[in-house]
Amino acid sequence: MSVERTVTDFVRALRSADVNVSTAETLDAVQTLKLVGYNDRSMLKTSLRHVLAKSEGEKGTYDRLFDLFFSRKSNTPETTSEDEQSDDGEANSDASEDAGPKDLLDLAQSGDESEIAVAMERAADAASVQDIRFSTQVSFYAQKMLKEMGVERMEKQLLDALKDTSGEREGEAQQMIDARRDMTRRAQAYVQQQFDIFGASETQRFREEYLSEKRINDMDRSDIERMKPLVQKLAKRLATKHSRRRKKKNRGQLDIRKTLRRNAGRDGVPFDIAWRETKKDRPKLILICDVSGSVARHVRFLLLFLYCLKDVVPDIYTFAFSARLKDVGSYLDTDLAGFENAMQRIMTEAGWGSTDYGQALSDMKVNHWSLIDRRSTIIVLGDGRSNYGDPRLDLFEEATSRAKRLVWLSPEGKALWGTGDSEMLRYQPHCTTMTHMTSLKDLERAIDDILMHYS
Repeated sequence: MSVERTVTDFVRALRSADVNVSTAETLDAVQTLKLVGYNDRSMLKTSLRHVLAKSEGEKGTYDRLFDLFFSRKSNTPETTSEDEQSDDGEANSDASEDAGPKDLLDLAQSGDESEIAVAMERAADAASVQDIRFSTQVSFYAQKMLKEMGVERMEKQLLDALKDTSGEREGEAQQMIDARRDMTRRAQAYVQQQFDIFGASETQRFREEYLSEKRINDMDRSDIERMKPLVQKLAKRLATKHSRRRKKKNRGQLDIRKTLRRNAGRDGVPFDIAWRETKKDRPKLILICDVSGSVARHVRFLLLFLYCLKDVVPDIYTFAFSARLKDVGSYLDTDLAGFENAMQRIMTEAGWGSTDYGQALSDMKVNHWSLIDRRSTIIVLGDGRSNYGDPRLDLFEEATSRAKRLVWLSPEGKALWGTGDSEMLRYQPHCTTMTHMTSLKDLERAIDDILMHYS
């Protein structure tokens, strides 16, 4: 395998594990590998890490994949120097072509680990093992590798030997059975390693995609535990996206007046250019969360999601209610490990009561109304079921007029809005956006849309 092919395959493995590697970095890695070679693995690992991995998370992923990907490089003929390959490359190529594929039985009995490793790699390349995506495909690709290595020819010989009733070929048959078992084990181990390199991340991505679209109400406790790293990952992606957007300046329009003033001392020659810039508000979110039993699970994900966005949205004010409104922002001012304890405290002190949206709005008016200003986005998470109490539409309308936007996230479908004690249809005309939120994907889109209005 050439240096270029080796680096390309390794970069492909890194990218499948969410390590961002650019084309320029790939070319740098090719030059690095040519200079360093395979002999000193420690130097190779350190050198490529400086080129391909940037953040601490990426370095951890890089170390894991490097150990898997280059685990056999020092034991194969590929470790010969580039000069040696260039001097003898043509002769070696001709010899390889003349030799052809070695008999599977002879290969298994040879005991030459280097030769077996090379044969495995050639068979894997022919069987496209690097396309593996799921662990259930290990046996399938292992069988494809064995076919490429000539197992079908040996199986025909084995069948002939077993048909010999005289018993003269019994020893030969046993040797072929042992050889097939040994090569099958080796092929499965090789494919499993390729899955760990190329497929494990793809499997994890598939699981995350499934969980992100699964209805929150249908999740059990094990799903919720698996969702935590996914929530952090999605929040980090949004944080990166909107941090970059806020750094961008409007450089497309020239500010002529500022440019002329800046260059007045240079006879009007525009050495110092001034561009028009649009002032952007810093995000300020006010969360009003219904933590009654029917909505509590959705609140957990919303708060966890926004907690992970603290670097982008430092101004988050969190209120929870079932009947009376309570400021719970201080409970969430903790590290991520303490989030579950904070949620338990919120549910104990503010949850499980008889829901009253009108009372919650009244408490907001009395104690926290000054927080709402033109920079604020109010996010209401709830089903709008107020047990037939006064919904206080007057206060809701006033809050909408004071805020930048008011976004309502409802865990109930539109078909249920306005039924029974639901006040959703009465609140809807005063909302900037009212969205049905059933999954983590819906939540991500809603938060992305909110932050877009500050970009």
